[in-house]
Amino acid sequence: MIATASSIQNQQVERRRFQRVRISVYGRYMLQDRTEYACKVIDMSPGNVSLQAEYPGRVGERIIVYLDHIGRIEGRMTRRIDGGFAMEINASERKRDKLAAQLTWLANKHELDLPEDRRHERITPRNPITHIKLPDGRQYQCRIVDLSLSGAAVESQVKPALGTQVFLGSMRGRVVRHFEDGVAIEFAAVQEQATLDQEFSD
Repeated sequence: MIATASSIQNQQVERRRFQRVRISVYGRYMLQDRTEYACKVIDMSPGNVSLQAEYPGRVGERIIVYLDHIGRIEGRMTRRIDGGFAMEINASERKRDKLAAQLTWLANKHELDLPEDRRHERITPRNPITHIKLPDGRQYQCRIVDLSLSGAAVESQVKPALGTQVFLGSMRGRVVRHFEDGVAIEFAAVQEQATLDQEFSD
């Protein structure tokens, strides 16, 4: 088959769209036997990701990954690499476009060393009373001071260490800042407004 100028241009566009970026993002992955392990992104594009992982599965195995700031992705392992594995991401065109936007933000966030995304408007929810759940399962009541699609500031008697993975209600995130009466939490993935409304409504 002879490649036309149009097909070559499309391939070049596709390669640019799928350019890998180096980001430092943590998460967990689940193998087909439903065992879960921690992982860290080495580099990622909307179509592929390389992960640092202690227990890689089998080449061709279906894997589900939950990444901070990005959320759930899935696909199949394409190869093992030193200290981890690479996988091809199975996603719709819309999901790939969203991943491209998230990766651009994460790359810029890393360059600017931003503690959290300030582009999202912060509001006070209708029902500000919820709870923080720590990694050991302990839960503490807290009050949301303000809330956005990317995080929340909460008044709480407990102040987990910076970087601690916590749940605010059912939202997974991590502690990114302490203040006098509580902590700031950055969600593991940017949320939909409807999800927040449902989570923190009356």
